[in-house]
This record gives sequence, structure tokens and C-alpha cells, in this order.
Amino acid sequence: MASRNTAKILKQADKKCTQSGSRLTAKRAHILELLINSEIPLSAYNIVELYNEHASQQIQPMSAYRILEFLQAEQLVHKLSLENKFVACSHITCKHDHEVPQFLICRGCHKVKEIAVQKTIIEQLSSQVSSAGYKMINTQIELDCLCDDCIG
Repeated sequence: MASRNTAKILKQADKKCTQSGSRLTAKRAHILELLINSEIPLSAYNIVELYNEHASQQIQPMSAYRILEFLQAEQLVHKLSLENKFVACSHITCKHDHEVPQFLICRGCHKVKEIAVQKTIIEQLSSQVSSAGYKMINTQIELDCLCDDCIG
């Protein structure tokens, strides 16, 4: 059962999808809800397992991947490349423009915190990458960290 905060986030996600000309179907909403309510990133197989525990209709891994791709395209979910796992965007209900997402990933407990990096920092980094003879293809930054709980 969705908490009030989760329900608010899902309502805003549905609104974002409608504005972009797409739909947040029941299966998509259920997967997004699983990610919103998870304290740690989930793999597609974790999502399938959790989904199938409570759903009347089972979902297959390929369907989960397609739904996750849709949620990424709608900027409702982020894929963490280092762990090959997914997290819900922490800014779904925000109404302002955002900087570039950066993810702090705790090596101890696997919690993830989404923070913003100023676009100017990414532009400087991109310039340095170009100077080195490379082209940046993904501006998402994932940092291997320890959270205060795991340090303490």
C-alpha cells in the first residue's frame, strides 16, 4: 500500500507522462512504486521478484527491462551504471529545473543519495575530456562512498 508521499509522487509521475504524451500504466506505476519505496538500488531481477510477490499477474524480466527503459526516458528513474541497478529520481515532484544528477553510493549499506552537480562543472569536465581527445557520452556521475551511518 502506497504512503501519502508515495501516492503524491506517483500522481506527479502520471502527470509528467501525460504531459509528454505517454501513459503511466498500472505495471509501470507498480515498478516505480517499488523503486520509490526501496532504500537501496534494485536490479531488474530484484524488481521482478518484488513485483511478483504481490501482483496478481506475474511479470517477466524482459517486461521489467522495457518498463525501466520507459521510466528512464520519462526521467522518473535513473540507472546506476556501476551497480547495474535502478533508483527512482528524487526530484519527481519538483517544479524547478535541475542540475546534473550525481549519485553517492554507500559501499557499506548500498544506500544511494541523489545530489546535483552544477552544469558549469560538467561543462568544465567535458572540456577537459575533449582536450584529452575523448567525447563525453554520459554526464551522470556515480561516486563510491561511505555514508555517515556506516562510518560511525
